[in-house]
Amino acid sequence: MLSLMAHKQALGAYGEKLAAQYLCESGMEIVARNWRCRYGELDLIVQDPSTTVFVEVKTRSGLGFGTPAEAVTFRKQQRIRRLALLWLAEQDGPWRRIRFDVVSVLVPRGRGPVIDHLTGAF
Repeated sequence: MLSLMAHKQALGAYGEKLAAQYLCESGMEIVARNWRCRYGELDLIVQDPSTTVFVEVKTRSGLGFGTPAEAVTFRKQQRIRRLALLWLAEQDGPWRRIRFDVVSVLVPRGRGPVIDHLTGAF
């Protein structure tokens, strides 16, 4: 049986895969997945026609601790903003508009996943 930590990691990876598929089907292009630096990780970086979008993906199997999107606290938002600036500093350009989205993935037992895309979430 999977440990709790392994289960959470597998659930998170599954949610990120679903989110990436959803965004691609919505016409966005994946630029980077799980970009890491010593300060943290950005889940997905996607390109809308004129906007670079930093996407935080939150996946839950139930609502016992609130919706997945509610886990993106103000402190988490600040960290994502700082990481986005670091990623942008590594790029050669061209500079585009940026946006921060949250993709919430709910995977209840015995039912298909529910995906909610919050555009410009913070």
